[in-house]
Amino acid sequence: MEIFNMMELDDYEQLVFCQDKNSGLKAIIAIHDTTLGPALGGTRMWTYDSEEEAIIDAMRLAKGMTYKNAAAGLNLGGGKTVIIGDPRKDKNPEMFRAFGRYIQGLNGRYITAEDVGTTVEDMDLIHMETDFVTGISPEFGSSGDPSPVTAYGIYKGMKAAALEAFGDDSLDGKTVAVQGVGSVAYTLCQHLHEEGANLIVTDINKAAANRAVEDFGARAVDPNDIYDVDCDIYAPCALGATINDDTLPRIKAKVIAGSANNQLKTSEHGDILFEKGIVYAPDYVINAGGVINVADELNGYNQSRAMKKVEGIYDSLLKIFEISKRDNIPTYLAADRMAEERIESVRKSRGQFLLNGHHTLSRR
Repeated sequence: MEIFNMMELDDYEQLVFCQDKNSGLKAIIAIHDTTLGPALGGTRMWTYDSEEEAIIDAMRLAKGMTYKNAAAGLNLGGGKTVIIGDPRKDKNPEMFRAFGRYIQGLNGRYITAEDVGTTVEDMDLIHMETDFVTGISPEFGSSGDPSPVTAYGIYKGMKAAALEAFGDDSLDGKTVAVQGVGSVAYTLCQHLHEEGANLIVTDINKAAANRAVEDFGARAVDPNDIYDVDCDIYAPCALGATINDDTLPRIKAKVIAGSANNQLKTSEHGDILFEKGIVYAPDYVINAGGVINVADELNGYNQSRAMKKVEGIYDSLLKIFEISKRDNIPTYLAADRMAEERIESVRKSRGQFLLNGHHTLSRR
C-alpha cells in the first residue's frame, strides 16, 4: 500500500497511527485539510477486515468532513479517526484515555467528537486527557443530544429545496415521504406536522413508524413501498445509497431532502436527478446541523447562537441551487464547488498576505 501516493492524490496533510499495547488501542487519525482551521471530525470504532480498509475509510471520511465543514461556513478543516475493534466488546476506559493523549499531542490540529461505535461516555474519557474534544456530557459544557438540531437543519433545508422546486418554501399541504423514523427523523416529522405537511413514513422498526402515525397522523407503508408513493418530497433518513438504479425510476417526488449520509449510490445517480429536474439537497450540506452545533462548543456553547448558524443551511442550499443553474451542473457538484471555492479563497488570501510582507505563524 503506497500511503504517500494515496495522500498526494487528494492532498491529505497528515496520517497519525496510534498504538497502545496495554489498552489494545489501534487508531488512525486522518487530517485532510486545515486551510479553514483545525480539523474537526468524529471518532469511529469499527471491526475492519484489514488495516488497509481502516486507513482508506479514515481518509475518505476526513475528506468528507473538509467539504462538510467548508459548506457549512465553519472555520474548521476536515479530519476523522477510526479505531479498529468491536465497539461492543473491545472498549475499555484506558483505550480512550490513551487516545486522548494522542489528540493532545497534536496540539489542536485535530478536534474529535462521537461517531459510529462511540458514545458521549467515550468522549468524556478522552476529555480527561485533552480539551480538543466535543460532544461530551452537558455538565462539561457540551450541547447534549445533537439530534434535534440536526432535524431542525433538515427542516430548514427542505424549505429551501421546496422554494427551488415549487416557487414557495411553505410545506403546508405538501406530502413528504420519510424513510426511517429514528431520533432525527422523528423530530423532523414533528416540524413538518406543525407546518401542516402530510406524512408518509416507513421504518424496518414498526414501532418507530407507528409512533409517527399516532403522534403526527402519518400513514405508514412497507419499507420497500416508500419509493412508489405519490409525494412531493422524498426524505431519506435511514441507510445510504437509497437513490440507485432500482429506486430512481420509482421516485415521484420533485424534491429529495433528508438526513441520511451518502444518499446517492454513485455520482451518476446525481446526474440523473439533475437531468430529470428533481431538486436534490446534497446530504452533507443539509445534514450539517449536528457538526455546526458541536462546533459552537469550541466557543463556549450558546444554543441560540448555534441554532442561528443552523438556520444558515437554508441560505447555503439556495446558493448551491444558484451555482447549479449558473454552471449547469448537478447540485452535488455545485456543493463541492462551493466548498472548494471557499477553501481556495482563504488559501489565496493567506498567500497574498504573506507575499505582501506580513509575517505570521501559519496554522500549519
